[in-house]
Order: sequence, then C-alpha cells, then structure tokens
Amino acid sequence: MAAPWVVAQAAPVTYRYDTTHSQIVFSIDHNGFSRPFGRLHIAQGWLRFDQDDWSQSATELDIDLASLDMGDADWNAAVLKPAYLDAGKARYAHFASTSVERKDDTHGVVHGNLTLRGLTHTLDIPFTFNRLGTTIYGMHTVAGFSGTAMLQREDYGITATPNSIGHSVSVWLELEAIQEDTHRSNKESP
Repeated sequence: MAAPWVVAQAAPVTYRYDTTHSQIVFSIDHNGFSRPFGRLHIAQGWLRFDQDDWSQSATELDIDLASLDMGDADWNAAVLKPAYLDAGKARYAHFASTSVERKDDTHGVVHGNLTLRGLTHTLDIPFTFNRLGTTIYGMHTVAGFSGTAMLQREDYGITATPNSIGHSVSVWLELEAIQEDTHRSNKESP
C-alpha cells in the first residue's frame, strides 16, 4: 500500500520593524553645490518574509515625516512646510508592497506603492538581504535588509524652487525587523 507523501511548506514569518535600528536617509541636489543628506524614522511597520520563497513575502511601513533631521532646526522646519513635505497635512508617508522579486540568494526587488503628500505612485526598491539570525544576546531573531530607491519629487507635488533644488531624490534604507512572538496575536500584522 502506497501512502502519499505530504510536503510541508514553510509559511512566511512575520516581523515588525525595529524603529531604533532602521533608518531612511535621502539626498537631493542643492544649487549644484552639494547633495545634502536628511534622515527620517520609520514610525511602524511589518514584514512577512519567507526565506525560501521570496514571492510570498510582503511589507508595509509608515515613515514619520515630522522626524526629519537635516542637521539644522530651521532647515528642518522649512522642509516640513506645505511647499515641500507638508508634514502638517500628512505627517506619514506610507509604503505597501505589491510583490517581491528574487534576483539571487541575496538580492531582490520589492515592488509597491508609496503615498506621500496624499499622492500615490509605484516604487521599485532594489534590496540586499543582509542576514537572518539571532542577536548577540539571543533575545530576538532579526532579518536585515539594505535598499535603495530614486524618487522624482514632482511626482508627489513638490514643485517649489525648481531652479535651486534637484528633481531626483536618492533614498537609502537600512532595515532591521524583529520576528514576532508566535505565541501571541498581533493585530497590526496580517
């Protein structure tokens, strides 16, 4: 008598972004003299990651525009005004993936939609899967990623000072996500 073989498939594991160790850095041309950097913090977000089948992975995160750090309080205040990030009207930018594409063992592209200033556009983020492992103290299982993206500021209604501020915004993401405790429910993660 032949018994059918049942192949167990690993389900994607859910993580929450570690908002302390995750950062978003961006750079944009300033009058052709330099490309200053700014930094933003992730307010919250989740990641579902299947190490064996990246196509089953997904993510969503909120970026706190009010956390902007350009290195100067007056400059921060100017960039947060309605002509630029308009953080008073829409404090958070939101990214939601639509698919994840694996290129090789450590590289992929997350495809999704970025909503900024109430406008939503598709965004592809090439990324490197850095590591999945336990922290040095064994307290958490962490997945780490590095990604890059390029935005056109006009796509999001940021059209002020076109002759002094660049149009393309380079973005770098350094992300750590902590595996959720499987013994408790998490209403923020799917």
